[in-house]
Amino acid sequence: MSEEKPPSNPKIRKTWTERIGQWFQGEPKNHEELADVISEAKQRDVITEDTKEMIQGVLDVTNLKVRDIMIPRSQIIAIPKNLSIPAILDIVIQSAHSRFPVIHDDKDHIEGILLAKDLLRYGFQNQLDNFSLDMVLRPAVVVPESKRVDVLLKEFRSNRYHMAMVIDEYGGVSGLVTIEDILEEIVGEIEDEFAHDDKSMNNIRKSQKDQFIIDALTPIEEFNLFFGAQLSDQEFDTIGGLVSHAFGHLPQQGENIQIKDFQFIVLKSNTRKIIELKIQTLKAT
Repeated sequence: MSEEKPPSNPKIRKTWTERIGQWFQGEPKNHEELADVISEAKQRDVITEDTKEMIQGVLDVTNLKVRDIMIPRSQIIAIPKNLSIPAILDIVIQSAHSRFPVIHDDKDHIEGILLAKDLLRYGFQNQLDNFSLDMVLRPAVVVPESKRVDVLLKEFRSNRYHMAMVIDEYGGVSGLVTIEDILEEIVGEIEDEFAHDDKSMNNIRKSQKDQFIIDALTPIEEFNLFFGAQLSDQEFDTIGGLVSHAFGHLPQQGENIQIKDFQFIVLKSNTRKIIELKIQTLKAT
């Protein structure tokens, strides 16, 4: 088959797309065949790379369970119900989150969800007399780990809520999931409105002695400058790309690997890439 370019006239691009389906002997019968059609469309410039990745993200979401994308229990920032308003505001400011589970005793006892905006009038107008978190708490939505992600997204939209607590088969809290977590599986990482174009100051953060948290998109050159290292950037531009290649597969949360003088532990990933890593330096750098 000779190489053809798609027509520039948008009125006949639909016909061109239909021809792609004909080359694959009719409609795709499964996800694999549909993925092939999408790749063919990209190769022939019928769709862009971004569109291809978004469509692939939609297909991937249909195969995911909530357990695959949830924020694990250990990483949940929760607010004990008995905290004072100043103490709660400190947590809100330090974390920069907008929603928080409120707990009693431990994370298995969720009292409700606190929206940071609901505290503004109390924190900045000193209306603390007779204040109780019960005055501003919202009901917590609970979903099982086994729930399909695409079903949950539909529920998020129809019921207009943004966060759900995730429970395991024994009824214990195993994590939480937000609508943003689902959307990122489709469109990729979403930066909030406070993110800067130049993120170099935030890419690498020290967590404790000889341990650091790093954004997987950190350029290898920046990593080398920060740690005085000499990791090669000949094949890959980012730390995430280098680490994925070293694993030989897309690693899941908790997997670790040693590269030269560094131990890399995957903190967060999705079905397409590593998002965040913990780094343990194995010798003084």
